[in-house]
Amino acid sequence: MADLDALRTRFAHALEAARAPAAAGPDPAPYADDLLTRWQEPRRRYHTVEHLSAVLDHVDVLEEHADDPAAVRLAAWFHDAVYLPDRSENEERSARLAERALPEAGVGEARTAEVARLVRLTVTHDPAAEDRDGQVLCDADLAILAAPPSAYAAYTAAVREEYHFVPNDAFRAGRAAILRQLLGLPRLFRTPYGAERWEATARYNLRSELELLTS
Repeated sequence: MADLDALRTRFAHALEAARAPAAAGPDPAPYADDLLTRWQEPRRRYHTVEHLSAVLDHVDVLEEHADDPAAVRLAAWFHDAVYLPDRSENEERSARLAERALPEAGVGEARTAEVARLVRLTVTHDPAAEDRDGQVLCDADLAILAAPPSAYAAYTAAVREEYHFVPNDAFRAGRAAILRQLLGLPRLFRTPYGAERWEATARYNLRSELELLTS
């Protein structure tokens, strides 16, 4: 179970780092609590505070590759803040939430725009070659694909639970299409660390799951 107090502290540090030097702002706690409430919604099975915590941990690992680690960390907080499994515009709505909340919380216009851009990038997980911040966020979000077998199985089971309302045949077809899309990318991971440490394992996991779905 994720440590909520530790997550509140991590959000406060990320928000303070994102504010202009010496700029004052409102207490981070209400913003952290609002986001954590969203991440704990009962309908979530995979996109939970545990996923949030894991993405933040992976951002910490990849931080040296980022141009703006503070923006990446805030994007991690917002990237699935709005999540309805039966809706297709979750990333857009999450980005708009960031665009509303961050200026009020004391974050400048340019960095707010960067956070929102990064959140929207998680639709495709396909950052440009020069987009180091996008590479870090996307790699951190996709790192679960390189999990050990038991953790990967738990991840796929949780995804299925989130989509419990989808008939089995339709789910299998939709999930298989997503896996093929990911496997069709030239690289799943764009940071040097991700490419070296996660790429091969992730492709093995994806291929194995695809074989199970289509057998």
